[in-house]
Amino acid sequence: MAPIITAFERSPDRGRGLARDMRVRWALEEVGQPYDVRLVSFADMKEPAHLARNPFGQIPTYEEDDLTLFESGAITLHIAETHPGLLPDDPNARARAISWMFAALNTVEPPIFERSLATILEHDAPWYQQRLQGLNDSIRKRLTSLAGHLGDAPWLDGAFSAGDLLMVTVQRRLHGSGLLEEYPALAAYVARGEARPAYQRAFDDQLAVFRDAQREEG
Repeated sequence: MAPIITAFERSPDRGRGLARDMRVRWALEEVGQPYDVRLVSFADMKEPAHLARNPFGQIPTYEEDDLTLFESGAITLHIAETHPGLLPDDPNARARAISWMFAALNTVEPPIFERSLATILEHDAPWYQQRLQGLNDSIRKRLTSLAGHLGDAPWLDGAFSAGDLLMVTVQRRLHGSGLLEEYPALAAYVARGEARPAYQRAFDDQLAVFRDAQREEG
């Protein structure tokens, strides 16, 4: 039986591939695993059925046989550990790839996500510009370190891995901010990830959900 993931019925990202089910979709496409999608509304996410899958009422979730998972990083790691292609066979390289997965979500993503929220929720606040500058400085600090490690390599540690998959999705939130363009190597790195056929399939599937919702509304 194909795994089932949950995704927004009407994503607030308006089809830009920023919702966190994108990471799981991409991972499943990379390993060639077919999957089904259960679309949920914001109201559905607070209902007992969904809270049984994710006690925090968020997406994505992952169901396969008697296993239910939540948190995009944990789901991606499970996919990578149970299918070939997203983690190296060498134990040390495998451990390093997992370290990059944690780095993407715990070190690089927090200030980027905070910036996204601030531009929406605090834009009219008197402290907004100061807040934005502080977040931009935090992001630049992380990107400088990341660019220094990447150098002119195509991926973070040898071949493409789940670490790259998460790191690319995290940085995609910076599109339109001008920050990513300050680091040409990282901009090229993100573009390489977005050019992968598996990414394109995942993006198209997520975008199709948004377009279907638009047609229903229209």
